[in-house]
Amino acid sequence: MQDLLTAARIAVSECMGVKPGESVVIVTDEPTAAIGRALWQAAKEAGGEAVYMEMIPRANDGAEPPEPVAAAMLQADVVLAATSRSLSHTDARKEASRAGTRIASLPGVTADMLCRTLAADYRKMAQASRQFADILTAGSQAELITPAGTKLTMSLAGRKGGPDTGINLEPGSFSNLPAGEAYIAPLEETAEGILVIDGAMSGVGVVGTPIRMTVEKGFVTRIEGGPEAAKLEALLAAHGKLAYNIAELGIGTNDQAQITGNVLEDEKVKGTVHIAVGNNTGFGGVVHVPVHLDGILIRPTLIIDGQMVIKDGEHLV
Repeated sequence: MQDLLTAARIAVSECMGVKPGESVVIVTDEPTAAIGRALWQAAKEAGGEAVYMEMIPRANDGAEPPEPVAAAMLQADVVLAATSRSLSHTDARKEASRAGTRIASLPGVTADMLCRTLAADYRKMAQASRQFADILTAGSQAELITPAGTKLTMSLAGRKGGPDTGINLEPGSFSNLPAGEAYIAPLEETAEGILVIDGAMSGVGVVGTPIRMTVEKGFVTRIEGGPEAAKLEALLAAHGKLAYNIAELGIGTNDQAQITGNVLEDEKVKGTVHIAVGNNTGFGGVVHVPVHLDGILIRPTLIIDGQMVIKDGEHLV
């Protein structure tokens, strides 16, 4: 397995395309500081004006960074956010993207994860991610079924799918690292049915007892299961009703990713689908709440406008 600095060099040079003289801000916190330092070293080696910023860890995914960090993100050419909590759905990230900053978000990243997943065939993965994003964009209605008991429908009408390719070479481009998914914000108040998370859940980890959720008019109205369900309920209850919004339908496309309990990697696993609750303003939705939690579904069947595009985890397109 390649070492951490080698993986950081791939992230900086191949994924972000850092050029000599570009300002590169590395945002990190104590749990992920080793990754942040490796990225800073790689950015320095690439000739970037590398700045290392270590902040106090945020309370949850989607919580805003301190104002000095947000200001630096806004002014930078490139930002790599190797933080323990995700900055992907924050106003700070969105404003920096609008200003032209190229950004990669690496929430909860580990050395093993970075080394292993950056070995994926990113050209092939990007093609699959874009293809599924196009299918989601063209779709009006989605149906999701799993052996664990999920039977969920939602409208995609008027919403645009996005690919997470990991390649951020154009001004304002944004992705996760590791990358490998297609995603869309379902139309609010349209999701209906039963959602069963049997892989992993943001803020919870790998799921031992499946988390069963009842979904009505776009919101989770009941959460059942074991300790994992109780933990999820506590995470959502702290933010009120909007936290229960069905925020995202996503498709994993990275064949090197594994379910480890870290959602950054879990949601990229090829053959899985994920459903997120909470904030969706970063990719076309209108629900603004400082939390975004993804749940991973195993062996999903996904049907878009009557066409089966995934069957029991196997990609059919």
